[in-house]
Amino acid sequence: MRNKLDILYVEISKVDYSDIIISIKNSLKVGQPIIITGANVNTINLALENLKFGEVLSKFNLVHPDGIGVFLASKFLYGKNGFTKRINGSDFYTELIKESLKNNWSYFFFGDTDETLTKISKANPDLCVKGFCNGFNFINDELIKNINTAKPDILIVGLGSPKQEDWIVNNKENVNTKVIIAVGDGIKVFAGTKKRGPKIIQKIGLEWFVRFLYEPKRLWKRYFIGIPLFIFRVMKFKFMNTKTG
Repeated sequence: MRNKLDILYVEISKVDYSDIIISIKNSLKVGQPIIITGANVNTINLALENLKFGEVLSKFNLVHPDGIGVFLASKFLYGKNGFTKRINGSDFYTELIKESLKNNWSYFFFGDTDETLTKISKANPDLCVKGFCNGFNFINDELIKNINTAKPDILIVGLGSPKQEDWIVNNKENVNTKVIIAVGDGIKVFAGTKKRGPKIIQKIGLEWFVRFLYEPKRLWKRYFIGIPLFIFRVMKFKFMNTKTG
């Protein structure tokens, strides 16, 4: 069985939440650095439109599926060999927090705003936070120095794609940490400020619409142009591969 699937030329790992946690545990145990990101519909659209970003994604040790769109695309393209579990980034970060508290993993957060970052320890008072830096006003050399002084087990980077993945690939050799995870606005999950829909909405895969209702100006294009475009691209990908196969 393949451990990765090609979703519109982006290689995505066939993993569930426990698999990602195990990868993090192994990295911290043996001291082998690992960089992790998630691929949702928007990520894949960006990779198709920006080949350099696609190359950046290929350098990550683990790219996990994120959201119902990528899950359904895998089923359409590969049938029963598609992803077996639907992964949601916000749920993964919640599981990561639980595991971190069990193992006393330490963190450095880079991204979002100072207002959000200062709420992380309030939302998770037992989480070991060694430092943070907002994603807007920073000097990279000073940031690297602060991360290396803190020596966190896990570095969380939330700058949005493709900026966060670019930063990780360009700076991973310079930071004194074993695990780096790109989370987008997932920092808000750690801060307890992430706006999420009711459980039933999450279960049926319509949480993206709730997000749109909270931020229509920022997200209308991503969803109401990006989703139909993704569907078209998936169908074209299927047709081309069936024809050549």
